[in-house]
Amino acid sequence: MSTTDSGFADYCCELLASLGPCHAKRMFGGWGISCDGLTVAVIVDLGDGDTLWLKASADNRAIYEAEGCKRFVYTAKGVPRGMNYYSAPADAMESPALMRDWAQLAWQAALAARNPAPARRAKPLRGR
Repeated sequence: MSTTDSGFADYCCELLASLGPCHAKRMFGGWGISCDGLTVAVIVDLGDGDTLWLKASADNRAIYEAEGCKRFVYTAKGVPRGMNYYSAPADAMESPALMRDWAQLAWQAALAARNPAPARRAKPLRGR
């Protein structure tokens, strides 16, 4: 499953350009797309051809699912594993204007991943 088409990666960067200058970089047999140092999307072929997978978070996952976007799921050692990426909606792949709202969702997820909420400290048990 090797994604080799840099033309598709360049096109995806154009689609996401509402975020600012995007850069595609080869990674793990696919491409990572970043803006201001944050990965907002990846391009990977999971068996259905090169696909733009947008960064998602717990806060916006339901939006992707309501649109019918597929979750990024791969198999490792026979076990399915998911990542916080969803396929871009087909209509959004047609133009930067149609991708704009989806790019913002991916940007928000990337920001949230960079600055996760602080871990809550466990309270000590009383009487022990």
